[in-house]
Amino acid sequence: MPLSVTFLGTSGAVPTTQRNPSAIFCQREGDAFLFDCAEGTQRQMMRYGTGFGVDHIFVTHTHGDHVLGIPGLLQTMDFNERDDALAIHCPAGERNVIEGLIGATGTRPSFPVRIHEVSPGQVALDRDEYEIRVFDVEHRTRAVGYALVEDDRKGRFDREHAEELGVPVGPKFSHLHEGKPVELDDGTVVTPEQVVGDPRPGRRFVYTGDTEPVAETVEVAENADLLVHDATFAEDNRERAGQTGHSTAQQAAEIASRAGVKRLALTHISSRYAGHTEDHLHEAREVFDGECFVAEDGLTVDIPYPDGE
Repeated sequence: MPLSVTFLGTSGAVPTTQRNPSAIFCQREGDAFLFDCAEGTQRQMMRYGTGFGVDHIFVTHTHGDHVLGIPGLLQTMDFNERDDALAIHCPAGERNVIEGLIGATGTRPSFPVRIHEVSPGQVALDRDEYEIRVFDVEHRTRAVGYALVEDDRKGRFDREHAEELGVPVGPKFSHLHEGKPVELDDGTVVTPEQVVGDPRPGRRFVYTGDTEPVAETVEVAENADLLVHDATFAEDNRERAGQTGHSTAQQAAEIASRAGVKRLALTHISSRYAGHTEDHLHEAREVFDGECFVAEDGLTVDIPYPDGE
């Protein structure tokens, strides 16, 4: 079941020639989502080949560098004769801002656009095999983070042992893997516990948006496969980070280390660093032993299952 993340915008508040402001495209099998939608996001989607087939946009907060791409994207979808409804999720209390963006051109899209206000602790999207959870962050305005969390998967089915126990190849294998006991011709009952291993964890992708380092991120990102964390500043501007409700790369790495995440992506890089992010990476690696990288526009990261299958 493929799960991937494409970074469409990795700059801080101001775009640079190398970086667009914040937007992340996420695809899980046939489902596609957009986390934040800064100015120029529609062009980034064309440039990096994600397409416009998103059904949900998850807004972390309504500062311009995270939402100003919404009017243009909706217009492009309209020009492409979209019929399907689009859901926009935003922090509680920000509905009017999103409404204003939807009608910024004086007209509304011909397809339905539904706004859902969300609060920390809620599930913004609940699907059969995964959900997208909302968690609390700390910025200068109403802001939230989002976590895509998959359900546990079935344990591995031990076919060889099942055959040793006399289970015939066929439907009884499926019944056992689904958690149902089966009776053999001689009356012997084989239970799932005899031939099915422990449940296997699903995957977890966590995106903070703009935030200071907070304990809530550690909790929701525990053992995450990919944490995308605000790393606006290097340590030379730690005080500035605190004043503006952002994190340094080292602070992001400290959160990742405490949470035990597998991979850390540093994003929302201030334009003051231009193309020079070596300090970000060096400072983060001083405190985080896992895989760590500075996200770049156009980078696609595949997220495998924790057990590789």
